[in-house]
Amino acid sequence: MNADTGFAAASALKERLVVIGNGMAGCRAVEEVLARDPERYAITIFGSEPRVNYNRIMLSPVLAGEKTFDEIVINGPEWYADNAITLVSGDPVTAIDTAARTVTSASGRVEPYDRLLLATGSDPFIIPVPGHDLPGVVTFRDLDDVDKMLAAAESGGHAVVIGGGLLGLEAAHGLSLRGMSVSVVHLMPTLMERQLDEAAGWLLRQELERRGQTILTGANTKAILEADGCVAGVELEDGTRIKADIVVMAVGIRPATALAKAAGLAVERGIMVDDHMVTSDPAVLAVGECVQHRGACYGLVAPLWDMCRSLAAYLTDAPQGYEGSVTSTKLKVSGIDLFSAGDFSGGEGAEDIVLRDAARGVYKRVVLRDNKVVGAVLYGDTADGSWYFDLLKKGEDVSPIREALIFGQAFAQGGGALADPNAAVAALPDDAEICGCNGVSKGQVVGCINAGAHSLDAVRSTCKASASCGSCTGLVERLLAVTLGAEVESGPKPMCKCTSFTHDDVRRNIVEKGLRAMPQVMQELHWTTPEGCSSCRPALNFYLLCAWPGEYEDDQKSRFVNERLHANIQKDGTYSVVPRMWGGLTNPRELRAIADVVEKYDAPMVKVTGGQRLDIFGIKKEDLPAVWADLNAAGMVSGHAYGKSLRTVKTCVGSEWCRFGTQDSTGLGVKIERMTWGSWMPHKFKIAVSGCPRNCAEATIKDFGVVCVDSGYELHIGGNGGIHVRATDLLTKVATEEEAMEMCAAFIQLYREDAHYLERTAPWVERKGVDWVRAQLLDDPEAVGKLARRFSYSQKFSQDDPWAARVAGERRDLHAHLAQVRPLYLETV
Repeated sequence: MNADTGFAAASALKERLVVIGNGMAGCRAVEEVLARDPERYAITIFGSEPRVNYNRIMLSPVLAGEKTFDEIVINGPEWYADNAITLVSGDPVTAIDTAARTVTSASGRVEPYDRLLLATGSDPFIIPVPGHDLPGVVTFRDLDDVDKMLAAAESGGHAVVIGGGLLGLEAAHGLSLRGMSVSVVHLMPTLMERQLDEAAGWLLRQELERRGQTILTGANTKAILEADGCVAGVELEDGTRIKADIVVMAVGIRPATALAKAAGLAVERGIMVDDHMVTSDPAVLAVGECVQHRGACYGLVAPLWDMCRSLAAYLTDAPQGYEGSVTSTKLKVSGIDLFSAGDFSGGEGAEDIVLRDAARGVYKRVVLRDNKVVGAVLYGDTADGSWYFDLLKKGEDVSPIREALIFGQAFAQGGGALADPNAAVAALPDDAEICGCNGVSKGQVVGCINAGAHSLDAVRSTCKASASCGSCTGLVERLLAVTLGAEVESGPKPMCKCTSFTHDDVRRNIVEKGLRAMPQVMQELHWTTPEGCSSCRPALNFYLLCAWPGEYEDDQKSRFVNERLHANIQKDGTYSVVPRMWGGLTNPRELRAIADVVEKYDAPMVKVTGGQRLDIFGIKKEDLPAVWADLNAAGMVSGHAYGKSLRTVKTCVGSEWCRFGTQDSTGLGVKIERMTWGSWMPHKFKIAVSGCPRNCAEATIKDFGVVCVDSGYELHIGGNGGIHVRATDLLTKVATEEEAMEMCAAFIQLYREDAHYLERTAPWVERKGVDWVRAQLLDDPEAVGKLARRFSYSQKFSQDDPWAARVAGERRDLHAHLAQVRPLYLETV
């Protein structure tokens, strides 16, 4: 594929700069050149991939489902066009003629140059064992590799990752989250042995095994096994065989030097360059993972930024030499905080300062030599990583703060236990690195803030600090606070980075302009990303469903993985299934069906939930349709324990059995659940009905709660029993079940129509004010009926049997069942 964007013709007065490599190093070098002298060069960039420039180090979150490709694009098509850059994508350069000063691409395109920049990156190392070239053996270097892994994960199964280094563990994490059973095979006895000492490596292994991965260290791969022409497993030297549907090779990389070597440039391990990134040919420069500088090759991203600055300075006649880099490492696995920098191997003259806190899972080790930091390993608490790294790079004498060094910057610099973290950030020098992913220093962030970027999103969009993995977000926020004080912008935030509109703006425009499709919303409201992102697509999908029931068709691709699969993914990659039990009631037929499913599909655990249901754990992804078919056959439907929807209606036994019960709380709870089940919400929604003020069903910490009293029913709203416990506010009191149910339907619809996506009722009620909610429902005598009817109408199109279409080949008609279980007292619109 050959795709040209930008301007093919350039002014004859400009020097011709040709860049081989459309990756992070090549494009960053061009950005640095443009920042210094935007009119000097007519620029052409060749890329082997048929894509624009993207952040390769963020492929791990894409694999894990935490980001989309659009979210990791660094330079979109508009960047090439705005800077008159000709992009030749999907057409790699195959030859360089240094005498004629031309390059030739695979399609035969010949491009002359005055200056040539090689940014060819690195090639993954493939261990030459039998079976290494089988279909199903992949590397982890680009988006195509991610697509192959995602395709394999669609059907679940087993993955083997060969290599327990940074990339290997990130690949294993992503595949595990995608539902695969993952084994990591690592030759050395310690994971990430180049970055971690034995103690930190042990903590990391324990955490990964706790998440369900199998970790095999000291394991040498003998062969990759084959069946029916594809990969089937991995055999180790000790005879162990591991089943595999996909094998990921992540054992290392080598500088990509073939093109340079064929052109006659000086090459050892990498393309040899001087301090200005000039190769053995004065007209040819090189940058990134492909180069060798002063005997060193770098495989991490941070050194690239230093190289690019030196290269750009040289190309714009303001040379500043590159002297090499000290590197640091962070692992991009959610929930694991890990930082490593420098030399922690010990040796003569080295001293260790170690802090272990087993209860918190924290391990810190700082290595000193001659009272200078030469290495640091942090696990579980990495907040001071930037500070240790700065001390290491500058070689500062830490004698005055040695006793407090291990407790972090704020403590060591005199704050003690009451240290202000903002003061610690303020004390960082301007050249301290804040964002390693994008090579942004404190001085650059502060300059960006002083130039008008007064919010986190504004900083991200200008200097890119915290725009990638997000681990430096806290530092950037503190810099905002230190620099601006009370002037930090804290007003309404845009819905996501794709738009300047807030959630409220988007909802209003959908209704007022009659926008009935996601592409229509994005077009009309000028979305900057044509396909949206993982933040806005689920929100838009819900807003359109809520605004146009029966007209808008639910977009499954815009739902979270749990909602797409109708089950909750667990840390080991299996799923839990929760059938609905109306009001917490069950019967022998349902219990037998659950027992049969547990035995038939070998579920390792069944748990009674806090919502008075049974949760079946350990179901394999490929078994989900059949599990639901068996449960449906017994008359059981989804409990939506995975969804942004009604979860449960918890009840006590009420007046039918309890001597304290004032009303039939169980019966009312069943009616409410049958009325509301299957309804999509901004967030999960829980209801409870307690039969008396003793409140055994905990109705006063639910999104909607009913407390039965002698004279009727007290209705409560906005409760939350999670991390931040919030007691409900009393909405009103009614006399009959019918009034309680109508008010419940009206409150739900008001919440559905007004709240932001992923906003629980508790923060929504606090944001809008309980008096506002009461006014919407109680001031107008007709308001409750109108809202309740809108909710009832939307329920005609709510989800019934989630897997039937996939199991039986046609959707089961459950509308007769719905007519029975949903009360008829509400009129349809």
